[in-house]
Amino acid sequence: MSACARTGCGGTILPHGYCGTCGHKAGPAVSPPTTPPTNKPPTAPTSSTPESRGTTPGSVPNSGRRRTPLGGGSVELPPLPPRDPDSDTPSLVEVPETKRFCRECREPVGRGVDGEPGPTEGTCPNDGVRFSFAPALSRGTLVAERYEVLRCIARGGQGWIYLTRDRHLSDQETDHLVVLKGLIDSDDPVAIKQAIEERRRLLQVKHPNIVKISDFVQHRDPRTGKLDGYIVMEYVEGRSLQQVFLDYRDEEGRRAPLSLPVVLTFGSDVLLALDHLHSHDLLYCDFKPDNALYTTTGEIKLIDFGAVVDARNPGDVLFGTRGFAAPELDRRGPSVASDIHTVGRSLAVLSFPFAGFSREENLYNLPARDTVPLLAEHDSYYRLLRRATHTVPEKRFGSAEEMRGQLEGVLLEVLAAADGKPRLTVSTQFAVELRTFGAEDAENERDGVDWTRVPEALPAPLVDPTDESAAHLAAIAGSDPDDMIAALRAIPVQSTEVRLQLVAALIAAGRLDQARVDLDDCAEELPGDWRIAWYRGIHAMAAGRPEDAVREFDAVYDALPGELTPKLALAAAAECAGEDDRAGELYGRVWRTDNRYVSAAFGLARVLRRKGDLAAAVDALDRVPDTSSQHRNAQIAAIRTRLAAEPDKPDLLDAAARLTTLELGIEQRAALSARILDATLTWVASGNGHHDRSGQVLGRALEERDLRFGLEKAYRDLATVTDDPDDKVALVRQANRVRPRTLF
Repeated sequence: MSACARTGCGGTILPHGYCGTCGHKAGPAVSPPTTPPTNKPPTAPTSSTPESRGTTPGSVPNSGRRRTPLGGGSVELPPLPPRDPDSDTPSLVEVPETKRFCRECREPVGRGVDGEPGPTEGTCPNDGVRFSFAPALSRGTLVAERYEVLRCIARGGQGWIYLTRDRHLSDQETDHLVVLKGLIDSDDPVAIKQAIEERRRLLQVKHPNIVKISDFVQHRDPRTGKLDGYIVMEYVEGRSLQQVFLDYRDEEGRRAPLSLPVVLTFGSDVLLALDHLHSHDLLYCDFKPDNALYTTTGEIKLIDFGAVVDARNPGDVLFGTRGFAAPELDRRGPSVASDIHTVGRSLAVLSFPFAGFSREENLYNLPARDTVPLLAEHDSYYRLLRRATHTVPEKRFGSAEEMRGQLEGVLLEVLAAADGKPRLTVSTQFAVELRTFGAEDAENERDGVDWTRVPEALPAPLVDPTDESAAHLAAIAGSDPDDMIAALRAIPVQSTEVRLQLVAALIAAGRLDQARVDLDDCAEELPGDWRIAWYRGIHAMAAGRPEDAVREFDAVYDALPGELTPKLALAAAAECAGEDDRAGELYGRVWRTDNRYVSAAFGLARVLRRKGDLAAAVDALDRVPDTSSQHRNAQIAAIRTRLAAEPDKPDLLDAAARLTTLELGIEQRAALSARILDATLTWVASGNGHHDRSGQVLGRALEERDLRFGLEKAYRDLATVTDDPDDKVALVRQANRVRPRTLF
């Protein structure tokens, strides 16, 4: 075992090729750049490295910006400098001694003695089986009378990778470059068979995030005389994610993980590629940062398909990398769930310091959330990783597509937190918010919201379009719960979706006992389905049990960390249960991410008002767009918030200015006018305005006499539109009390 060459580590490189202390791949330490970058996004150095890919002459390097999914704006990505593919830089690609083992007995081979390097070729002293850990092709070699080798540029998990010139498609002005992938040990029959199978599987796969396989050729090994197989792949300029990660430095020139938006953007591409493979019944099995190429176009391409297997018949020879592989791989074999596990682990390694991630105690565990600042700051990301890497395969995301949808939701949330700009989120699980809770009476405290009515306002789960009764459900329209119940029970096929919709209708109708019984029946058929937890949370809110609702909605948040609706529901339940800190954080996250969730604005304002942070409460309400049907209510709430404590002159002037811009009925305008004028009169009478009484409030000078006339008029206006005789009399008496003394 050799010492880790990474600066400041001091650990030891273990047999699997990763440091047991810092957890990173063996390799030379990289010195900090002379001038550290000024931005957070990672910047690749201009120097060439053994893992670098060349570029065709005249290519344009990555601009460093890329549109994110769902219209989320742009993410700064690391630019990649071009380099000459025909460079005479000598190749340093080799198999580390720590990874040289006999293919038969698995004993170490090719190891150095007394400080001398070990041989890359020879025979195993234990069983006499020949080994070879050196590339077979040298510069200038012509393969299949077509592909001219320029150099060995990398070593994949199961094969050497050579940069070559395709003579058939090149001319005097333009070189057409392709990549040949051979075998690490051409005598290994398992590796040979695997290479042939790889070619057969991958010729059918076409995807922008997967390197293209175009041919399969053979060439006689000059050392052994045997015919070796080579897969011909497209040449793509770029660097592995592992190398980009290793080269990143922060503003002080120190090693640091990649920024979270960059990691999530990369992860989205990886999941797209894996989903495409899965649709062809192929499992990648060995994803890790080494096996993804970051291209000059800002995209990710999967490379090194030596571990890919047929999902229907994976065989007995499986490959995985310690620290990334799923815990059940050896026991149950590969699956979509095990592929998802490798992505989750890779995201973790790339995004925060994860020292010793390949140690026994960390193989399948994430660090505690409170020990990693990034995870403590971004709870949704933590939950995304936690589900993706769950030790129980069935509790991970059900598909790469499902994980990608949640990942993109987390990405938009992270971007909004970084720049304060709301995003247009698109949910595949919930409808948009059509009703707003808490907007009808923002003046009151917690008892101002009818929490039992909140379930009706929360966005509902979307109906699965593949459900056999989906067409019937789409045809049902009606707001009366009893009518909905009758219509649902009349549907010929009582499918899962019909039964869940019936539970929702029963809850809306107040038939909570029957809803609970039906929901328990659904739970037996859908174990682990997040919709069961969702409707149990809805039921608990309707029944006045917010603590139970908190538990259920938290489980939905675990399952769907990229969705905003579970966070909104959890915030409402937490507020109802008196957990203002938790509620405020969740309301704020939802409202900051997508300003169409107006219930979150009112909820955040309520929490902030109770905390005494009135300015922040008003700011939250002011961000309700004027295109929203709740804009007027938000402004009314802002007025009342300005007057909630002991308002000063700026608060009074602001409240009055807001009122003059609103189109209100006589009664509502008179009530708010009375409230503002009464607060202003109190301010003047207290002496606070003794030195500065300039300006007006609702057309009244900041003098007691004029304010009293205005307040009297407001009370009389209210009396004229009040139907209740007792209230009318009380308002007239109030007007008489506040009017100033006159001679008549």
